[in-house]
Amino acid sequence: METKVPAVTPHLKRMLTVATAALVIGMSTMASAADLKLRMSASASATDQRAVAMTEVFGAEVAPFADFEGHWNSSLFKQGTDLEAIARGNLDMTITSAQELAEFVPEFSIFSAGYVHRDAEHQKRVFAADFMDPLKEQVEDLLNVKLLSVMYLGRRHVNLRTDQDVKTPADLNGVKLRMPGSDAWQFLGRALGANPTPMAFAEVYTGLQTGAVDGQDNPLPTNKDAKLYEVTKQIVLTGHLVDLNYIAISKKVFDSLTPEQQAIVQKAADDAAESARQKQLKLEDELAQFFIDKGLRVYEPDLQAFQSTVQAAYLESDYSKQWPDGLLEKINAL
Repeated sequence: METKVPAVTPHLKRMLTVATAALVIGMSTMASAADLKLRMSASASATDQRAVAMTEVFGAEVAPFADFEGHWNSSLFKQGTDLEAIARGNLDMTITSAQELAEFVPEFSIFSAGYVHRDAEHQKRVFAADFMDPLKEQVEDLLNVKLLSVMYLGRRHVNLRTDQDVKTPADLNGVKLRMPGSDAWQFLGRALGANPTPMAFAEVYTGLQTGAVDGQDNPLPTNKDAKLYEVTKQIVLTGHLVDLNYIAISKKVFDSLTPEQQAIVQKAADDAAESARQKQLKLEDELAQFFIDKGLRVYEPDLQAFQSTVQAAYLESDYSKQWPDGLLEKINAL
């Protein structure tokens, strides 16, 4: 028995045309989502709160149109070269620091100076302030990098494998303190009274274990995550830097997105930063006892001595000459 094929009426033809167009658009959209890959390179470990937030929060929110791909422990690009990789068009995203940005835009050195930011909320207010716009624009123009959001990394403290008492900066004289390699980081190490030694973060554990360095400075959650308590004896709660990172994306990539996609990316970055911030604050509250239980001495030095020494070093340096007039006062006023 033959099956009778219905005649193709004008109405049916229009329906077939619409259905075919919808299928083509749907396939095109799926191809775009599959083709758009947001590759991030960062020095954080895969279990660091920053990496977890970017993977679980940011990655999930942008999933409708992009695949987020995180490369941790500087496995894709060497630490300190991520911004240049974005500028060359070889990388989409990174988590960068004020110290790294200061290598290209010297004004950012103000955020690497000791005892400038007061706490995590102060960081958020500073990043969102109007006076930050010219600095963000310089980063975009020079590096093709858009700063999306600020991440709270924590209060940095001095962590030593040696057991001498540290009460003032003078007690760090001669101590080989690992710091990242940029000039801004090295200056901070000297301002603390130590002998700063450049070393990639991935090498710090072995460096402490072998005595290549005597200590390092990082927030407590980072110390725990990297298991640095296994190769150190004490943590001196200097709190010399309320440290931050910026979630950064290629401006070329960002500008290629639709306004709706840009809004999703921005919200995803803010949500990831807030998730990491809250978890980091909670960890900081809990970790002093953790390190004590691991056998480390944890104590507070003469903070006034550290503050006055560090601030004087910056105010007498060329760094403060690079800061925009009145910027420090505006930061303090927030």
